Amino acid sequence: MPRPIILGVVGDSAAGKTTITRGLVRILGDQKVTHVCTDDYHRYDRKQRAELDITPLDPECNYIDIMAQHLRHLRLGAPILKPVYNHSDGTFGPPVYVDPNDFTVVEGLLGYHTPAMRECYDVRVYLAPPEELRRKWKVARDTSRRGYTTDKVLTELDRREPDSAAYIRPQEQDADIVIAFMPAEGDTDSEMLDAELVLREGLPHPDLSPFEGNGSKGIQVDTRGDEVHVCIPGDLEPERAGEIEEAIWERLHFATHLRSQRLGEYTIGNDLQRSESLALVQLLILYQLATAKAAIALGGESARTADRQMPDNTQEQHEEEQQQKEEHAREAAEEQKSKA
Repeated sequence: MPRPIILGVVGDSAAGKTTITRGLVRILGDQKVTHVCTDDYHRYDRKQRAELDITPLDPECNYIDIMAQHLRHLRLGAPILKPVYNHSDGTFGPPVYVDPNDFTVVEGLLGYHTPAMRECYDVRVYLAPPEELRRKWKVARDTSRRGYTTDKVLTELDRREPDSAAYIRPQEQDADIVIAFMPAEGDTDSEMLDAELVLREGLPHPDLSPFEGNGSKGIQVDTRGDEVHVCIPGDLEPERAGEIEEAIWERLHFATHLRSQRLGEYTIGNDLQRSESLALVQLLILYQLATAKAAIALGGESARTADRQMPDNTQEQHEEEQQQKEEHAREAAEEQKSKA
């Protein structure tokens, strides 16, 4: 049986990790996904942290070595006995036995803290919303779900800031995909957020440049060295978004069973909403997961390796490019011969 595909989603508290992963789990299927939160590996409970004056963002407040060991076990397809941290009251529950499935989604604060941990992931995502927006999300979440007052949440955010800067935000440099949801310029009240992405080399990202433009509501693509920066407007027209989705799904012809209309769904209160920018972001991550799974099924170690075996459509494209190069070379040689 091929090993599980490991997705990492790292970001500061209330950066949107659950929103991203919830949609992906819906598409992949609950029965095929193992979910692990690295925040369960806290060394101290909430009361102990207060007594020690340490935040959960500090690596010394977490069992980093056990976290790395468990990630390695999951990558190899072995079960783990995972600790459990209760965010509602800040205490620990009994550990749970976790079996790996086809996919493992790992989210939390310190998932990329060490090289050994980073090597376990097939796809590394980092969420980097503007700090003002993240603070707004954290206040809304912690006051409604975790029983905090607004003042207490803001005070804790200020106390955590040095550790955020020292330990959380530096992990952005180790991500394959950096995602920042943010309001459009001059529109701070809209719930339809733009998505700004950085796609880094090392993974076979789909080419989005053919879809650039289409006025102010089209996507923008900018290559900067080894990175591709993409901006997806929150008010992207559904027809335009559908064209881009269709093109990506065509490249995923080997994974059509994953196709779903439920990408981009999120809730505000009890109301179910859809965001075209969120849907495209989730599809780009899904593209990487499916590509990695196909590469491993074909005998490769991962989609990262230079000698990986590629999914059928990529292999066909590669062979076609080689044939074109050979044809151009023959034409050039014949032209030189005729001149001689």
